[in-house]
Amino acid sequence: MIRLLGLLASLALWPICAAAVDCRNDTFEGNRLTVCEVDTSSEDLRLFLRDEDGQILGHFSAIDTQLPKGETLSFATNAGMYHPDRRPVGYYLENGTQEQRLFTNASPGNFGLLPNGVFCIGTGRADVYETLDFDAQKPDCRFATQSGPMLVIDGELHPKFLANSTSAFIRNGVGTSADGRRAVFVKSENSLNFHTFARYFRDALNLPQALYFDGKVSRMHVPSLGRSDPGFWLGPIVGVVEPAQ
Repeated sequence: MIRLLGLLASLALWPICAAAVDCRNDTFEGNRLTVCEVDTSSEDLRLFLRDEDGQILGHFSAIDTQLPKGETLSFATNAGMYHPDRRPVGYYLENGTQEQRLFTNASPGNFGLLPNGVFCIGTGRADVYETLDFDAQKPDCRFATQSGPMLVIDGELHPKFLANSTSAFIRNGVGTSADGRRAVFVKSENSLNFHTFARYFRDALNLPQALYFDGKVSRMHVPSLGRSDPGFWLGPIVGVVEPAQ
């Protein structure tokens, strides 16, 4: 009887553990999007760039290969812009080791379309900070990656986004809740402008902060949806590590 009760208790808990990263397909104003929500208070969310020999990992499969036995990559996506040699364009911190400095000035391209921001993974939480706010607060991050532009800043859209902009591309980014427990990663499956993409984070996902990661290189690794996108070598990658089933 005791063994039976123990088995029933285990089965009752199983669906909660199995749905640790909630990934789904969604639509917004006729646009198709893939959305993955992570509970940062319980999940092992990390950034990945190099292997033990210092070589750029570049692909989701390379991360899975170098994980210890018994662990697997349950979700991943590209996490910030990078140079042709895959080095991060902006601030990058991995397990306390800083690879690139913080950039606070305007520059050409999307990265320098101020305000830009930093995605910070701390202990039991993750947050998107506007870059100057990040520089002033100096939050305690285990991992951090700088990208830009910001999509949503304290509930407001980036001031330079235009509703009728004809600049439409595939896009991906991340938004975080005020308490830091909810990190939501989104990739569009069709081209759309910044204004529409930002409104999805604010109006559909109800997130007060959101940061753009990149455009045409955007890819996702979502085994629960039977998906691991091939393509260009990537620079920084963000993902969740879980025990292998």
